[in-house]
Amino acid sequence: MRIAVVGAGLMGSGIAQVSAVAGHDVVLQDVGEDALTRGRDGIAASLAKFAEKGKVSQSDAQAALERIVTTTDLDAVADAEVVVEAVFEKIEVKAEIFRRLDAVCAPDALLATNTSAIPITSIAAVTSRPEQVVGTHFFSPVPMMKLCELVRGYKTSDESMQRAREFAEGIGKTVVVVNRDVAGFVTTRLITALAMEAIALVESGVASAEDVDIACRLGFGHAMGPLETADMTGVDIIFNATSNIYADSQDEKFNPPEILRRMVQAGDLGRKSGKGFYDYS
Repeated sequence: MRIAVVGAGLMGSGIAQVSAVAGHDVVLQDVGEDALTRGRDGIAASLAKFAEKGKVSQSDAQAALERIVTTTDLDAVADAEVVVEAVFEKIEVKAEIFRRLDAVCAPDALLATNTSAIPITSIAAVTSRPEQVVGTHFFSPVPMMKLCELVRGYKTSDESMQRAREFAEGIGKTVVVVNRDVAGFVTTRLITALAMEAIALVESGVASAEDVDIACRLGFGHAMGPLETADMTGVDIIFNATSNIYADSQDEKFNPPEILRRMVQAGDLGRKSGKGFYDYS
């Protein structure tokens, strides 16, 4: 099967990698050659680590890499059977991509959006085929994380949901199905609700970030505390996700605390910037 992935960041390159390892031919598209080079280099490094650990053979890793072609031309995805968009969490950006995909893709192509919080219906609405648009919420790092949330938009067909399930399970993911298109779906609503309360506790001086995370790890058996998770995921990503949920639901528990907004404005974005709720310098 021919798979196209739009967006060569960590999520997009991860989706491309697992699709290629599963034997699919993959087109990885992005607007710039630099992003494509970083994406392909990241895939090569990841496959090399898997080969070193004996999880794939050297020959299979090389074959997977060779099944991935990169391009800056969005028209190159035209003959893909499944197209997965994996760009930044901005509805305006995603909507523009889906307008283009609607124009260039085959009439029977499955169009998937990798979003953690934006309602699928709002993305599908810009196309002439909303029944063929489905949410596929992968988790980072994609080659390591087993879960994929499949999200049904208001008009997503049963056939499209089944095709999405077959694709996701075929690349090694365990699927949970979200049958009603609420902003944030299941996993993002859960983690952001916990994260917002954890941040509010720190902001008001109730407890330190370290102690809040320890409480969640040792009291609830979580592998990571919510503030450690925010730093790993990206403080800006958490902020945008919960802002999207709040904008759609007006549920106050998703209203980002002031400190979260200020951290984003100041560039304290977590591990990727060297400082977030913890200092990584």
